[in-house]
Amino acid sequence: MSARDVLLQIAQVVTVMSLAPLIQGVIAQFEERIQRGRGPGVLQPYRDLWKLFHKGVVVPQTASWLFWAAPVIAFTAMLTVPLLIPVLTNYPLPLSDMGDILGGGLILTLGSFVLVLAGLDTSSAYGGIGSSRAVMVAILAEPTLIVVFVGITLLAKAMLPFVVNHLLVENWAAYWSPAHLFVVAAFFILLLVETDRMPIHSSSSFEIYMIEEARILEYSGPLLGLIRWASMMKQFILYTIFCNVLVLPWGLSVEGTGLGALGAAGGLVIKFILVAGVVVTVETAQSRLRFYRYQEPLAASFLLAVLSIISTQMS
Repeated sequence: MSARDVLLQIAQVVTVMSLAPLIQGVIAQFEERIQRGRGPGVLQPYRDLWKLFHKGVVVPQTASWLFWAAPVIAFTAMLTVPLLIPVLTNYPLPLSDMGDILGGGLILTLGSFVLVLAGLDTSSAYGGIGSSRAVMVAILAEPTLIVVFVGITLLAKAMLPFVVNHLLVENWAAYWSPAHLFVVAAFFILLLVETDRMPIHSSSSFEIYMIEEARILEYSGPLLGLIRWASMMKQFILYTIFCNVLVLPWGLSVEGTGLGALGAAGGLVIKFILVAGVVVTVETAQSRLRFYRYQEPLAASFLLAVLSIISTQMS
């Protein structure tokens, strides 16, 4: 373990923390432009976090210790995953062997699970509705995510994201294989679901379709800031897995130099902008679905993941 690798691993976490609000701002700006609006600017998420961390905390009388612990646990979970995935380098860093791609998925799920419990903790009507809706979506999304990971594992014969990255960079036949294309399509649908971009979701606090916003409606001040920051980091992490592992695995630092890491961070932003443009276009083009039809896109994702596994076994 060299000092340079330790610094690079710290840089991966700092990159996720610092750039996550920027990607959120870019996506919001895309949405406004497509809807012919001007929007608040790509730096608005930074200003929102600054305001939240300088406000007081209002705690419901019915809240328990879980109300305080959930934002910290969710935020810490999002700080752990960047240690396991290729954010800046295409080779494993000192703590990358703590978990594989399935372990990273379970840590992301832990962050969502504690927020579900926090939504129920205060006995608020909105918190209960948001938590129950989140659980209903997760009942189909989580098994589908596991099947997608199984498809990736069978394709690369390994569960480490770095191995998948190397395989797709070095082997064009594997990159354009039906198994890989099915996995990409399945993961793209999951990306829409996990980042609240399905037409059954609403990121607004004023519509009855809200899921994420309903769960955290009782939060305020720094606790709400931690939750919003963790949500942006989760989105950044999922985009990183989608881009650096599955779709655009090139552009990462090979030798681990400072200049290479900076170039990888810049390349990551460009990749995210491309994917975010597609995500926002798909989200905007889709018509609003009734909530009880949430299983349709997830069923399509599950079917694509199964097709990927079948393609791998037949090749």
